[in-house]
Amino acid sequence: MMKRRLLVIAAVVGSFVAQAQETPSYNKWALDIGIGFNKAQQDFAPGYHMPTLDFPTADLGVRYMFNSKFGTRLSLGYQKLSGDEDTSLDFETNYFNASLEGVVNLGSVLQFSTWTEHFGLLAHAGGGYGVMSFDAAGATDDNDNMINWIVGITPQLKLTDRIALFGDASIVGNFLQNNTYDGTEGSPYAGNYGVNGAILKGSVGISISLGSNQYSADFYPYEETYQNKLDSIEQRLAKVETDLIDSDQDGVPDYLDREPNTVSGVAVDTKGRAIDVNENGIPDELESALDQRYASIDARQHGRVVQELLSEGYVNVYFGFDDDMPATYSLDAINHLVIYFQNNPDARAELIGYADTKGNPQYNEALSERRARNVYNILVAAGVPEDRLTYTGAGEDDSVDENSANARQLVRKVTIKLVD
Repeated sequence: MMKRRLLVIAAVVGSFVAQAQETPSYNKWALDIGIGFNKAQQDFAPGYHMPTLDFPTADLGVRYMFNSKFGTRLSLGYQKLSGDEDTSLDFETNYFNASLEGVVNLGSVLQFSTWTEHFGLLAHAGGGYGVMSFDAAGATDDNDNMINWIVGITPQLKLTDRIALFGDASIVGNFLQNNTYDGTEGSPYAGNYGVNGAILKGSVGISISLGSNQYSADFYPYEETYQNKLDSIEQRLAKVETDLIDSDQDGVPDYLDREPNTVSGVAVDTKGRAIDVNENGIPDELESALDQRYASIDARQHGRVVQELLSEGYVNVYFGFDDDMPATYSLDAINHLVIYFQNNPDARAELIGYADTKGNPQYNEALSERRARNVYNILVAAGVPEDRLTYTGAGEDDSVDENSANARQLVRKVTIKLVD
């Protein structure tokens, strides 16, 4: 009993240590592509104005997430600034900028996945380099080079596991801007090392997850993933518990027991086999008490007995948890059927597989059919003609208490039904 408890504890600890060391399988790289509108706030020379929104703004970002919460992005942007047709003198300015930004996945930080699988939210901020070129009457011929900063918020809508639609609202501020946005005058703020100008921009676009994994870091389903892992751990622990069952209580767990149906009270070896020195099939401790006339049985008696046992459902082939090959102790049942078929040339049988209710029903249905098919293959290999056998999987047998490991063991089986 102490050994059994230690093995269960070791299995539990080992499973959780493995989970703690496992790296989540999501893609860390993403490509962000967007297009939209912009509005420069300040500053312009007298007579120059922008419309409420100007087009286009274009953005391209390559993003790397260190984990599902934090990352970094290299962004390239373009804004065209032009005069309002009704109220402004003509001008056109092309503004290019590049920035390195930090990214926070607020959807992961705030655990959006607890209430939605489709919406996300990123925040980003950083700084970089910008340059403006001008096309206006009286504009300077020189480009205006400056340092910029950027901060923004990016709502997301997941379209697939790898593609999301996003909307972005950002503000870009400039340091060391020497000219007004129209390019015709010097900026009144030039030289004070403060914020000389600011551009508001909004865009929509798509974010594409790059990599071989199913999920992106933006929408990694932690709860679903870890629940699946916990279910897997529970199944493995259930298997450990099943393996450690000692059905015949001879001190040897079933998974090590070569003879797990040993008669109670007889001496066994280290592999759970009853001590039978003279190898006559009778445990030495019981031999003196047995009437030798029962030691053998003729073929006719054997056939009649097997047929009665089959008809009453007493002969079944049993399986370990999640196993599709018969347990060693069930080979006797298969052997009885082989002998019965040899002695009854017209006999036919249907093999019906079952599984317990632990796990996924579709998986268990397939498991039940594999069990029936494997018993079928063993019988055919033992000489039973294929046309005398059929097999099918009946799925889960819910006739026993699913909370009882011993009861579940009784329904992991293949029943043998003689067909008239």
